[in-house]
Amino acid sequence: MKRIQLFEFEDFDWFPNWLRTCMTNLIIILSKMIGVAEVLAGLVTKTLKEQNQSQIVDLGSGSGGVMPEVLKMVQKTPGLENASMLLTDLYPNPIFIRKFNKSTTDAIEYSKVPIDATDISKAPTGLKTMINSFHHMPPEAAKSILDSAQKNNEPLLIYEMAENKMPLLIWWLLLPFSLVILIIMVLFMTPFVRPLTWKQLVFTYLLPIIPICYAWDGQASLPRMYSFKDIDQLLEGLGSTAYGWEKGYARKKNGKAMGTFIVGFPKS
Repeated sequence: MKRIQLFEFEDFDWFPNWLRTCMTNLIIILSKMIGVAEVLAGLVTKTLKEQNQSQIVDLGSGSGGVMPEVLKMVQKTPGLENASMLLTDLYPNPIFIRKFNKSTTDAIEYSKVPIDATDISKAPTGLKTMINSFHHMPPEAAKSILDSAQKNNEPLLIYEMAENKMPLLIWWLLLPFSLVILIIMVLFMTPFVRPLTWKQLVFTYLLPIIPICYAWDGQASLPRMYSFKDIDQLLEGLGSTAYGWEKGYARKKNGKAMGTFIVGFPKS
């Protein structure tokens, strides 16, 4: 496989939740800047319609990312006005459970029950989504997720906002420059974070822990992503007369590529 198993800080159990949240806040800002929500809304809407589904079950949600914004866009589609979303995670965060479950009018709920993406049979019915999280899975777990979706005949949409296409040697050579660029980007993006907490400010501008961790995780995620050839390898032995797979580039309205996707779907 082209993919390699580098580490990301946010994968470690000892990594503080507040620091993980601060980094996620930056990812949300970046996603809004480059139009990820619009691209995702198009993919989700198309798949919901084709599979006659109205509930999105997001796997590995973390803080929810851009998915709440995606749901609002999906609900503007005729026939999907009542679409709902269940955010899930293997380690549900009490902070986000309280945040999303305090309202009963936004059609979003955060599951208090841990959901393992490698065993979709334990997840509620609906379109399963994995947004910018599939690359965290080592090949064995990634294969299990795909296999579980097919065995349980459940639709699955996987999306990554970047692509693993740079030769590894070039990635290593450019790494010092890439890290510096990302650190500088954090300094400019931070004022747009909402809510903007004292921790986000202090550990960005006074003790730059957030920029350093964000920069490394952002760069380390690139070689961890599955290339299209890697995906073909993961899909070997899958697919049948009753269940199909599709992969490709997600695109903006102007046709420009914005990330990649994998869709698994019951053919019936």
